[in-house]
Amino acid sequence: MGDFSAFLIHHSSLNMDPLHGVKLETIVTELVEEFGFERLGKLIPINCFISNPSIKSSLTFLRKTPWARTKVEELYINRIVNIRNSE
Repeated sequence: MGDFSAFLIHHSSLNMDPLHGVKLETIVTELVEEFGFERLGKLIPINCFISNPSIKSSLTFLRKTPWARTKVEELYINRIVNIRNSE
């Protein structure tokens, strides 16, 4: 495979990432607006959504805890897919 082909494959796969260019703050804010902290805490049972929740404390926790951030990002992606499929 030539260098140009590898370049095209690499860059086309980057654009497939639904989280590309989306800030964690945007993800959390949109999920809270749609589900609220109470439902988010049931969907993803982590303390930052259950005990005295706020966007700021959630962002702090999620930035330090990769497994929790992954769960939040997966929920966000599923939400995007469901919205696109319903259109």
